[in-house]
Amino acid sequence: MWTVVYMANTRDDAEYIEKILTKEGFLVKIKPISKNNDRGTCEVLVPRSEVEEAHTLLFHQGL
Repeated sequence: MWTVVYMANTRDDAEYIEKILTKEGFLVKIKPISKNNDRGTCEVLVPRSEVEEAHTLLFHQGL
């Protein structure tokens, strides 16, 4: 099951978070929230088993 680890204000922000997480070996999906604007708010998701580690990584990155 995929779980939200970060809510990004823009698609660019979501892709930045994705880059950080995938560099550390996490599986990542980006899910746009707004159907009519693919550059808007997005959820960044990771497998449920990796949420705690992903949160820790993002915290240490200052995000």
